[in-house]
Amino acid sequence: MAFRPAPGVRAWIAVGALTALILAAITGGALAREGDRTLKLYYTHTGERGEFTFKRNGRYDRAVLDKLNYFLRDWRRNEPTRMDPQLFDLIWSVYQRLGTNQYIHIVSAYRAPATNNMLRSRSRGVAKNSQHTHGRAMDFFIPGVPSSKIRETAMRLQVGGVGYYPTSASRFVHLDTGSVRHWPRMTRNQLLALFPSGETMYIPSDGKPLPGFERALAKYGKSKTTALAYYDAKTRDSGGSGSTLVGWLRNVFNGGADEEEDTTIENRAPARLAPARPAPADREGEVLVASAPARP
Repeated sequence: MAFRPAPGVRAWIAVGALTALILAAITGGALAREGDRTLKLYYTHTGERGEFTFKRNGRYDRAVLDKLNYFLRDWRRNEPTRMDPQLFDLIWSVYQRLGTNQYIHIVSAYRAPATNNMLRSRSRGVAKNSQHTHGRAMDFFIPGVPSSKIRETAMRLQVGGVGYYPTSASRFVHLDTGSVRHWPRMTRNQLLALFPSGETMYIPSDGKPLPGFERALAKYGKSKTTALAYYDAKTRDSGGSGSTLVGWLRNVFNGGADEEEDTTIENRAPARLAPARPAPADREGEVLVASAPARP
């Protein structure tokens, strides 16, 4: 039986979530704080690397975001999209907490619908409505940093989706700006080790929320951290299951089961890359270097 909070709690959550929508439009996201933010990225499939200061003095740099859109393009089709800037904030926040200066090695970022359909025709484990197809997800690893540490660090933020692929060759982690969820689900004891107070919206593998689940929802509803642009309808298209208040509540209560993500590993380089489109011009503060493409 699906977990449902008491009627009074559900009503309070709905009010809190509606407040989040308003705050999102005003602040542009909880993770969007003052200061400069730079990501050091290496794309394993294209051999390109770069340092991108995507936020300056607390404001997104549109020119750098355009370069990131191209850098994180669908490498099979050389097709870019408009990536969710909040994804960069999320990954930056995780990166800062890891205390590393290594490049983030990207396994997958944007995936065009045509590419996704092709992969689905080859494997049942590829999600039909993956966050990758909406420019809201990135799969990556960081040399010298255990993927388990990246997963735990990301989960402590309780923002978006966290996927863990320890059996892949690179043992990568998936992060996205969809609903709060994780896979594969940790056991109850594992979640309690990560959240001793039990205050988490993550659902363990037994399907029963931890004792602090409703307290976590309450904090999530009234804290400024609810001002996530993920719930701002103006920044969402109709394709994402987390794009509306109803969708968000549904995904929270069922553990994100209807917000699909990959269960198999999409981690192979192509025999030949599609013809490259012109990259946005470099500017001071951003470095983009193309090295040899990954082997087939």
